[in-house]
Amino acid sequence: MARELGLLDPPGLLGLHVLQLFSFPSGDPAEFEKLGPEDYAGLEHLKWFQSVGGYNTMNASRPQTVAVGLSDSPVGQLAYNELFNSFGNGTSLVTPEQILTQVSLYWLTNTSATAMRYYHEEARAGTEATVNAARTGVAVFADDFQTIRAFAERDNSNVVHWSRFDIGGHYAAMEQPAALVGDLRTFFAAG
Repeated sequence: MARELGLLDPPGLLGLHVLQLFSFPSGDPAEFEKLGPEDYAGLEHLKWFQSVGGYNTMNASRPQTVAVGLSDSPVGQLAYNELFNSFGNGTSLVTPEQILTQVSLYWLTNTSATAMRYYHEEARAGTEATVNAARTGVAVFADDFQTIRAFAERDNSNVVHWSRFDIGGHYAAMEQPAALVGDLRTFFAAG
């Protein structure tokens, strides 16, 4: 959602810092000429990421159906949140206590439907591809979606900060909070 804020570019926006920029190949074979070994490894990781991302399809098509089960059962909520274990690849650094805290927050506040609704709305937005010109910083963690820089810079014309971290995954804020906070400070201090 941060990228959408950049597209709006409201007065006073200092920039946006993200852990993922969802930029994909356009279909032009020439785009691949710019890619290096790290980028191709990122594409392989993307292939894996998509293979375990069935929740995107489920949430985008039937968010209310899924939400009923999650809202009714803390066990259902816990099972659904196996995503905190880095989609089953065994790399998660999220502790059991952190998982229980997140699951409890969703269940006790009954906000599963609200959280899933985003996927449904995004799938139906029908927006045209637009280049983000806002000042942008990106932090890529080893076990998360691997943003490919060449594609990200094609879709975001003002990427001024790029960091890669050898450890951490999809929940970097819980897994590597000091690294993430340091990267945020570096990005915003440079602005």
